[in-house]
Amino acid sequence: MRIASWNVNSIVARTDRFLNWLESREPDVVCLQELKNEGDRFPWDEIGELGYYAEILGQKTYNGVAIVARSPIQDVWRTLDDDDPQARLIAGVVDGVRVISAYVPNGGEPDSDKWVYKLQWYAKLRDWLDRRLDPGMPVALCGDFNVAPEDRDVRNIERWADSVLCRPEARAALQRVTDWGLVDTFRLKEQGDGHHTWWDYRNLGFQKDDGLRIDQIWATASLAGTVADVAIDLDERRGEKPSDHAPIWTDFDL
Repeated sequence: MRIASWNVNSIVARTDRFLNWLESREPDVVCLQELKNEGDRFPWDEIGELGYYAEILGQKTYNGVAIVARSPIQDVWRTLDDDDPQARLIAGVVDGVRVISAYVPNGGEPDSDKWVYKLQWYAKLRDWLDRRLDPGMPVALCGDFNVAPEDRDVRNIERWADSVLCRPEARAALQRVTDWGLVDTFRLKEQGDGHHTWWDYRNLGFQKDDGLRIDQIWATASLAGTVADVAIDLDERRGEKPSDHAPIWTDFDL
């Protein structure tokens, strides 16, 4: 089973890219983030023609998450918190695996209201896992976590160390979530530095390789034990009108 994740930064702007990528890479499951659409311009028919099902939690202009899969997506849960107006989490079961697509708040600037919201959202995510799931289950938590877990996940740590993507409080918030019982599948196969998934559009971030690995696929032990391969698809960060994120995937030998 190939489980992928991609912050497309507008499904409308990236429809052709996404469909071409879906056809060429043939993932079994894709978690999408930042749809920036309520669903009226989501490519439902085109996805269906390629043999995929889709479930989304959309939002106009901002946020929005989806799961796209070759098999029907069952037992779909939407939102982390009924009181949260932002569309940031969707979960479903695909071929026996509970797949979660999460778009964690960026955090804006340190000590801002957005920063507080980010840390609170992480705390709610851990509570949600405790209440709704069991780490003994096969679970894949995928998405844009807006945190680089370690210094080796950042090309220029001196530049980013005090940012909302690398501050100790943000890393601790992610760690508390993963302490629930999740393994970073990428690090099961790739231990070195130089692996990034996001580059800022500003200041030629991709051209200068000023990147961070803030997109990840985490899995519970039973699922992580079957990891066969991992990848970051850098080709999708090149060319015309790319997202600022590259898609990632993990292959599980199920």
